[in-house]
Amino acid sequence: MRQLTDKEIITLEENNCWAEDWTAIQVAEDFMPNYLHRVMFYGDIELGEFTKNVEVSRGFMKHSGINNATLRNVSIGDNCLIENIGTYINNYTIGDDCYIGNVAMMETAEGATYGEGNPVSVLNESGEGNLLLFHNLSSQLAALMVLHAEDKLLRDALRRLIHEDIERRMPDRGIIGNNVKIVNTKEITNTIIHDDCEISGAERLCDCTIISSPNASVFIGTAVICENSIICDGSSITNGVKIQDCFVGEACQLNNGFTATSSVFFANSNMSKGEVCSAFCGPFSTNHHQNSLLLSGMFSFYNAGSATNFSNDCGKLGAIHHGILERGCTTESGCQLVMPVHIGAFSTCSGVLTHHPDTLSMPFSQLKAVGDTVYLKPGYTLCTAGLYRDIHKWVKRDVRVHAIQRSIVDFDWLNPVTIGSIVEGKEILERLREASGEHAPTYYYHEHAISAADLKQGIQNYDMALHIYMGAVLKQRIEQNEAEQPYAQTGCGQWSDLAGMLLPKSEERMLINDIKHGDIETVQDIIDRLVDIHESYREYEWAWTYRLILNYYHLTELTDDATEQIMQDGIAARHMWADQIRKNAEQELTSSDVEKSVLSDFINMLSRETEQNEENSITL
Repeated sequence: MRQLTDKEIITLEENNCWAEDWTAIQVAEDFMPNYLHRVMFYGDIELGEFTKNVEVSRGFMKHSGINNATLRNVSIGDNCLIENIGTYINNYTIGDDCYIGNVAMMETAEGATYGEGNPVSVLNESGEGNLLLFHNLSSQLAALMVLHAEDKLLRDALRRLIHEDIERRMPDRGIIGNNVKIVNTKEITNTIIHDDCEISGAERLCDCTIISSPNASVFIGTAVICENSIICDGSSITNGVKIQDCFVGEACQLNNGFTATSSVFFANSNMSKGEVCSAFCGPFSTNHHQNSLLLSGMFSFYNAGSATNFSNDCGKLGAIHHGILERGCTTESGCQLVMPVHIGAFSTCSGVLTHHPDTLSMPFSQLKAVGDTVYLKPGYTLCTAGLYRDIHKWVKRDVRVHAIQRSIVDFDWLNPVTIGSIVEGKEILERLREASGEHAPTYYYHEHAISAADLKQGIQNYDMALHIYMGAVLKQRIEQNEAEQPYAQTGCGQWSDLAGMLLPKSEERMLINDIKHGDIETVQDIIDRLVDIHESYREYEWAWTYRLILNYYHLTELTDDATEQIMQDGIAARHMWADQIRKNAEQELTSSDVEKSVLSDFINMLSRETEQNEENSITL
């Protein structure tokens, strides 16, 4: 950089430019003053070169430069076009090849944190902030903070590591990255915007960090208001969305008047219309309805139906109770859930429901309230076309860039967590049948009514899922020549679903202890440990499944004859499962407006998978 020459100052003044102090302006060696018009300079200024055209709209090119703007303490990179700034740009560093036009104000105030280190109350809207928003937040780190908020040693250790991480990266003023486009926007205050982000027509961005990149750009559209929030790679926020104290993870979409406060969204979540407050929306949380409310709940792979009201009216004093809807849950139209509520994996709910936490033991179930009675159909959703569609679509809808995936997501729908719940659920149903007799017309589980037919079908469906899972895992190990007895016992105990990541609880506890005792020194160390655990998933899973096989088949070791039997049982169960799904799809045709061609395509896909003998695929 160099100072302006006298000739360049004369040219700038002829172009109606003015400076508080011309000597405080530094310019690139190839700076050309003739592309600046009606610009006022205050404080320290750095200007790059203006030698190229900038595309302001598809096919519409304008020469780079600065027109109609007031700048104070601003550094501008090469080949930017900045024009029609309503008031000023103050305390900002702007990268190369940016287009900033028709913006009312951009400013960084002293002490700005850009949304980093902002404490929010998740799952407890009236309590103390239990989660810190920051650049490297993932669904797993967020879950550690929220689910273990009562562990003071862990809380303090995590907060110390996060604050240290923030301090290492905190700039002294706002930054606009390279190739950023900001147009027709009213206010940008205390906000960092990374490369290749586009902001068009936003109302207000205040105390935010927008983590965008060339391979995963962020778009923020018309009438959006974002305050004290962080928005990550590949996300889109459009059409009047209002968020405050939120974290929006990679490849999320928020649109059409959606509002959120003190909430987090991770990995491909999609929110349209509706309202969210103090919610933990894990990977693939979805809502598309205007009159829905998600309050103080924890979700993942979740779809909120129309008029869903997930609230905590029972916990008004401090609202200490919260609800968890496990992986794959769906609330149907008109569902009202009053907390505390804990619903098992891949279950569907409708009506006005208040659940006992032990409902977790009944995965893949349908819960429906009729009057004062809640009817439970255990294992019902295992054989539905909706489940089959879901377990296919999640992998396809993961649009995150592979190199930029903060949150770890495991897509196996049958896994040690769900299968563990299936084993427990099957045992509960068998005990109910034994206690009340095989000829009882109705059974009751935590005041939920189960008909005799539904109980029998639930046991059959759970058995079918167990056979599919054991056969599939064993086939995978045989194909990899790794079907011998596990060399380690890690994974043999209970498992967790840590906001999308499946892991043994022993590994989660070990990680927590290492954080508390100072054996982990940085946030990156936590991230690396989680990645290491994730990469060992198949080995941990095999240790757990091997023990399951021995217990289920009453074996002391896995012999060749037993292996053959397990494989055959898995194939038979899979064919039974496909037949049940086919029947369910045909029922959808007769009871709704599904076109015959849609049903035909679905059944053909189901048949191809059966014919191609894909029993080895847990994710199907």
